[in-house]
Amino acid sequence: MNTLHVDEREDRVVVTLDRPAQRNAINAEMIDDLHQVCGRLERDPKLLLLAGRGDHFAGGADIAELRERGRDEAFAGINRTLFDRIGKLPLPTVAAVSGYALGGGAELTYACDIRIATTTAVFGNPEPNLGIMAAAGASYRLPKLVGVSIAKQVLLGARNLDAEQALRAGLVVEVTEPNCHVDAAHRLLDRISRLSPLALRLTKIIVDAPGSHPFADDIAQAVLFESSDKHDRMTAFLEKKS
Repeated sequence: MNTLHVDEREDRVVVTLDRPAQRNAINAEMIDDLHQVCGRLERDPKLLLLAGRGDHFAGGADIAELRERGRDEAFAGINRTLFDRIGKLPLPTVAAVSGYALGGGAELTYACDIRIATTTAVFGNPEPNLGIMAAAGASYRLPKLVGVSIAKQVLLGARNLDAEQALRAGLVVEVTEPNCHVDAAHRLLDRISRLSPLALRLTKIIVDAPGSHPFADDIAQAVLFESSDKHDRMTAFLEKKS
């Protein structure tokens, strides 16, 4: 892959956006490469860590390509389709963000389950300044992540969120010093990797499902109650406690 560095490990896949000279701008080739990663993770579910090479996560979509896109490309939802696919991956995803996460770069982080940022991180959606809107998931993901008021400040008011503001808004779970964000993300994934994969998969499905769904919760719990993993984990807990 020309736009990504992919490090596949036993329990996780580490994907580094690899166009540092362009601030890791998301172009069509990167979209195709990320679709390939999604295909792997759908066939063989693992945790996913997304980061950017160099000082920035992703400074946005490739403007030169965006300028040439027309109505048909908009209807195809090129970036949105990918980010929706990332959002639906079976196991948890973590974005480790430094520097700019703007436009499509911000929307890529919104599609992940959890975000960790360095003190240099800046999240924003400046699309209206370019005559377009943030149409790759920001309109329905960001309000759920930070609330409608802050989402409108970002999407309509040209407000960027620095790392501390993102932390206070709940957009990120942790702020690290520069160059420490990937290590922090791995520590988080280390904790997650010790949890039940089936419980994680079902929890993610339930949390992401719209509306109230108590019966779906009950059904998912019933599946987990019958699993050997549940029995083994609870037995180990009781034996350790005694």
